Amino acid sequence: MTTHASSPATGDGLGTSRHVLLTGGLGDIGRAVALRLARDGHRVTLVDLASATDGRRAIERLAGDDPAAFDRLGYLEADVTRPAAIAAAIDALPSLDVAIANAGIVRSSPFLEIRAEDWQAHLDVNLSGAFHTAQAAARRFVRDGTAGLLIFTSSWVAEVPWPEIAAYTVTKSGLEMLARQAARELAPYGIRANLVAPGIVSAGMAKHQYDTEPQYRERVGRVVPLRTLQTVDSVAGAFSYLCSPDGDYLTGTTLLADGGASLHAFD
Repeated sequence: MTTHASSPATGDGLGTSRHVLLTGGLGDIGRAVALRLARDGHRVTLVDLASATDGRRAIERLAGDDPAAFDRLGYLEADVTRPAAIAAAIDALPSLDVAIANAGIVRSSPFLEIRAEDWQAHLDVNLSGAFHTAQAAARRFVRDGTAGLLIFTSSWVAEVPWPEIAAYTVTKSGLEMLARQAARELAPYGIRANLVAPGIVSAGMAKHQYDTEPQYRERVGRVVPLRTLQTVDSVAGAFSYLCSPDGDYLTGTTLLADGGASLHAFD
């Protein structure tokens, strides 16, 4: 069950306060997005693989001394690669206005050395997991008569091949069409679908490589015109916009927030 301190207000998909489901909620980007949306006034249920107890502890650390944000954050344990599990999580919510398919993995490997199991894992989590989340959420929207919103976490590398992450780039490219297909087919129900495509974020593997690999740091310095890694707060701001009334006429759209990285042609 969710761990909200109070019951979320019922949303209609159009108001300023919405109930948001966010997969991959305990990752660096997921936590930043959840906190920003909670501070915007939305109810946010984070979904990840940790236990309910560990998830709640993570929320306590995340909210810190912000009791208002804490009261708007909840947690559910579910595996997006299991359709029944993510569907059950979505059905357990008292209401749903926005579903963010953010869960993802990246494992770096040169093209000639990609293992079959790593290729499959990227497909299972990044692409199929997003589909399972979006389909279950859309079914809930239709059942409830909600003009809901689907948001997918893409990447600037969905359009620009970056060395040694072929499995990741291919799945992110697939998300672009998944979102556009959903936007086209679900529009008659009032359901919209968009993507956020961040740049090179100071989080996870990218931050580790930037901090420990001089050649990676040099490559980033050449590729990003703004000459700095993107912050997780910057990424969260893009999601905040799409979840606000200002973004209500967008569908089938990729919000590219990459510091200009995709402008650069590199070796």
